[in-house]
Order: sequence, then C-alpha cells, then structure tokens
Amino acid sequence: MTTYPLPTYADVEAAAARIDGFAHRTPVHTSRTLNELVGGEVFVKCENFQRMGAFKFRGAFNALSKFSPEQRTAGVVAFSSGNHAQGIALSAKILGMPATIVMPHDAPAAKVAATKGYGANVVVYDRYCEDREAIGKRLADEQGLTLIPPYDHPDVLAGQGTAAKELFEEVGALDHLFVPLGGGGLLSGTALSTRALAPQCVLYGVEPEAGNDGQQSLRSGAIVHIDTPKTIADGAQTQHLGHYTFGIIKRDVDDVLTASDAELVNAMKFFAARMKMIVEPTGCLGLAAVLGAKGSLQGKRVGVIVSGGNIDLDRFCALVAQDGAALRVSG
Repeated sequence: MTTYPLPTYADVEAAAARIDGFAHRTPVHTSRTLNELVGGEVFVKCENFQRMGAFKFRGAFNALSKFSPEQRTAGVVAFSSGNHAQGIALSAKILGMPATIVMPHDAPAAKVAATKGYGANVVVYDRYCEDREAIGKRLADEQGLTLIPPYDHPDVLAGQGTAAKELFEEVGALDHLFVPLGGGGLLSGTALSTRALAPQCVLYGVEPEAGNDGQQSLRSGAIVHIDTPKTIADGAQTQHLGHYTFGIIKRDVDDVLTASDAELVNAMKFFAARMKMIVEPTGCLGLAAVLGAKGSLQGKRVGVIVSGGNIDLDRFCALVAQDGAALRVSG
C-alpha cells in the first residue's frame, strides 16, 4: 500500500502567503433569520465572492505559483466540471502560462464560457462513459504539460484550507463547521486549519445524497468508488475521494452528512431571499445540512462554508421556481 505524506497546517500558512494579494479575502455574512431558525449563531464564509466565483481559485493559484520556469513555459492541464477549470484558467492567465482544461459535455454553459474567456483551451468529454483522469494524463504525456487535479494534490488542498483559516481568524473558534464535499480538497484543507485553530470544533463534510461516496469511505475506513452521481450539485459529482484528501478526512473529520437535491433547492432559496446571494447547488450543501440539523445546534456557534456561486441564471431561476419537496432530477 502506497503511503502519501500528508500536507500540514504549515502548508496552509505558506499557501496563504502565496495567494495574498491575488485571492480575495472573502466576507463572512450572518442572518438574523438563520440564527433564529438554528437557535445559535451562524457564520457564513462566502466563497461565492471569490475570484472566478468559487474557492477553487485559492488552490489553483497556490499550485501554479510553485511551477518552475520550464513548467510555466509548457503549461498546465486540468480536468474539472467547472470551478477548478476556471480557477486554473484564471491563475494561468495571471501567471502567463497556457492552460488546457478537460470539461464534461454537460458542464454549465457559464462555467465553460468563463473558462474559455480566461484564455484556456477546453477539451470536451462525456462524464458518464469517459475517464477524465485518463484524458488529462494522456494530454500531459503527449504535450509535456503539468497535470493539476481538482482536489487530490497537496498544493491544491493546502490552498483551499486558507478559506477556513480566514474564517477562524475573523470570528474565532466555532462549535461546528459544515463544509461542501466532492473530491475532498476543500474539506481536507479546512480540516488542517480547523485542527490547528479550533481543535474542539466538530467538523462535517456534506455531500449530495445521490453521491455519498465520502460518507461510505469515512465509515468503512477505505476509499469507496461509485458511479457518477446524478444530482444538481454538479461540483460534487465526483466518484471517489483522493488519497491525500481521504487521509486527512479519515484522521480529522468528525462525520460526513448528505443533502438531497430538494434540500439544496430550499437552501438556494434561503440564500437568495434572506441573504440576497446567488449560490450554486454545490455551494448550498453546508447550509442544507445546517437547516436539517437545526435542533441539535441550539446555542452553538456554527460555521458554514459556501463553496461557490457559479450557475447559469436560467438554471438558477428554474431551480428556485420549483417546489423543492417535489423536485425530480432527470438522468
């Protein structure tokens, strides 16, 4: 069995120094209505206001900023449903290097357009019958590119951990923290910051009900692989955790919860109506879990990380116009 040396909080601190002046220090918002619903104090870290609209910029810029001159000349390749794609594309543009992004054919149009707008070359694939990792590795080998995966990379997850670092620095220790979970980059990076800055905080990952590979993995003690889940949370349609991310999650995360697509729609509605924010379905995972667990959070200080806000406006409108309880996702 291969042993993977895991990043530490020192890597998060180093990442924070590298991205300083390039990434936004995103705001922490509160809502009186949300506090009343939960019966505690809820602090929402708004990565939907990050550059390119999601936390992914943090890890992408941290990873690319460590490239050698030779790597920068050759360029980077990445695979992503959208937010990592945009993070890599924008970071590459800032750092003056070419970028190739492998994206699914059904990726949100806004994410594809933004990725191309940052100057990246987009290669399309079918997420239900093709292997994006294999495509990315082939392009890296053929063109001499450096492959930066969306989550299972020490520099990527260390960069993602800077969001929680900022949250704790701003609001202090928390009793509970809820974090969206796809491949585990944000959750594992958050875990490094949490255990360093608020070691008693109960840390939860939250993933789509239709794709609970992380929950299965944590409870079984080994990485579980699943088919691509069919869910509106396109940023969390991952099939498995990574070796780096799972190593940290297994050690430092208290539990993994799930949220249904109907619960995500209701969270989207709350963010829009009460906090005046557009949040993509994946970004609503944490709030959906908080709303579902509100009885157990009475009197607690609760953190929620919103991972991103990149969603086509027509798609957003169609989802929030539905009755969440009656929502059905077509395959």
